[in-house]
Amino acid sequence: MALSIDLSGRVALVTGGTSQLGRAMVRTLAAGGADLAVHYHQNQEGALRLCAEVEAMGRRSLAVQADVGVLQSVMEMQAAIQGGLGDPGIVVTNAVSQIAWNTVLEADLASYEDQFRTCVLQNVHLAKAFIPAMVRNGSGRYVGINTECTMQLKPNQSAYAAAKRGMDGILRVLAREVGEHQITVNQVAPGWTISDRDREQGTERNEGYEATVPLKRRGTDQEIANVVAFLASDLASFITGAYVPVCGGNVMPTV
Repeated sequence: MALSIDLSGRVALVTGGTSQLGRAMVRTLAAGGADLAVHYHQNQEGALRLCAEVEAMGRRSLAVQADVGVLQSVMEMQAAIQGGLGDPGIVVTNAVSQIAWNTVLEADLASYEDQFRTCVLQNVHLAKAFIPAMVRNGSGRYVGINTECTMQLKPNQSAYAAAKRGMDGILRVLAREVGEHQITVNQVAPGWTISDRDREQGTERNEGYEATVPLKRRGTDQEIANVVAFLASDLASFITGAYVPVCGGNVMPTV
C-alpha cells in the first residue's frame, strides 16, 4: 500500500509564516493539499507573496497579522481566519522574536520577557483561540516548533532555551488535556538549519557545527517542513506529546 500525505480539505495556520523556516512549512502544507493562513507580524509583503504561491498551487490562502504575545490580537486573527477560510484543523506555532544572545549575567531582563511572550504565551494564546473548534470537530493537529537548544543548554542560550523549555511544558500538558478529542499536540525541534538566507549568502557549510552532528551535515528547511507535514497528517494520528528533534542526531532524547 502506497503512503501519501493528503491534507486536502484542511485549513492550516502557520505563525511566523514569512520566516526562513515558516516559508518552507507553508509551501509544503499547501503542496499536501491544505489551504493556508499565513501569519505575519510586520512582513505583510512577504505574506502576500507566499499567499500568491499558495494560490498558484490551487489552494486558498489568507495573510493574517497578529502579535502572538497579545491574546486580543490572536483572537482577532482567529476571527479573520474563521471568516475567510474556516476553522484551522492544523495549527503550527513557528513565530519567535529574535534577540541578542548573552550570558545570564549580561543579558537584560527584557530578553527573557520577550522570549516568554513569543514562546510560552504564544502557545497559550493560540491554544485558547484555536483548540475549541478542534474540540467541537473531534480532531486537530497542533505542532509547536521548538529547538535543539532546549536540550543543549549551551552558554548564551538562557533566555531562548528557558522560553522553549517553558513552551515544551505547556504543550506536553496540553497534549494530555485535549487527547480525548482526538487532537494531537507535538513539537518539532530543528537544529541549525539551512534556509534560503544561507543559499543566497553561500553560508550552507559550517564545519565546526557539522562535526558535532552524527550525520555530519546541517539539515534543510525542507527536511523540517517534511516532519511538520507528517505530524499534521493522518499518518501521525497516534502520536501526541512528542518532542521530535530534526537535527541529524545532534541531540537525542533518552528513556
